[in-house]
Amino acid sequence: MPTPYAEQLAARVHVLAREARAVLTPAIETLDLATLDRTFTIRANEGFIALFAAALVAAVAREAPGVRLRFAPKPDKDATPLREGVIDVEVGTTGVSAPEVRSLLIFRDRFIGVARLGHPLLNGAMTPQRYAACGHVVASRRGALAGPVDDALQEVGLSRRIVAVVPGFVDALTIARQSDLIALVPRSCLRNGEVAAQGLEGFDLPVPTPELAISVMWHPRLDADPAHRWFRQKLAAICHATS
Repeated sequence: MPTPYAEQLAARVHVLAREARAVLTPAIETLDLATLDRTFTIRANEGFIALFAAALVAAVAREAPGVRLRFAPKPDKDATPLREGVIDVEVGTTGVSAPEVRSLLIFRDRFIGVARLGHPLLNGAMTPQRYAACGHVVASRRGALAGPVDDALQEVGLSRRIVAVVPGFVDALTIARQSDLIALVPRSCLRNGEVAAQGLEGFDLPVPTPELAISVMWHPRLDADPAHRWFRQKLAAICHATS
């Protein structure tokens, strides 16, 4: 039976073994996408998957039919899965807990408010007072009740009434569509004129909030891997084209 110390070493030994293999494996100078047989695991939230997964899968299938994409849930920003090779890339705002992680900006976003078509808030001037007076649904993986928009409202002496907290933006949009609650989501969630079809209308927030810089992140041991480099560049290109 392994001792407690051996169990603590297990994860570190796993990482060291991967690093040793990477150092000792000869570099591949050319990449044949037609014969590439590989699985790439992407950790991203459900909003990214809903927006970009279909286009990414189609583009990869055209160029590299032997490549498989596996999308993993993103419960937090822990860098351990990147370090241990459990995932190949992570998509989101930079902030994973590892200074060595590399990142590439793939698009910029911002928060907007969303209400059902015909909501009274959409008639008339959008003021901080009218916005704060509504009931709100918040999307937070950690169940947080406040965010940047609450800080901005507090600056003008206001606070909003949170009625529901859900894990993801898709859930928030579903509730907003079927109620009088106001959702707060990234603008990219309502791209390409799909808002009307969803029975929702987006609007600019009446208070300033920080811009969102969305990046693809990876571990530096994969910098020189031609297949991985091709994949992250393909991911970035798809996001640039559809965001």
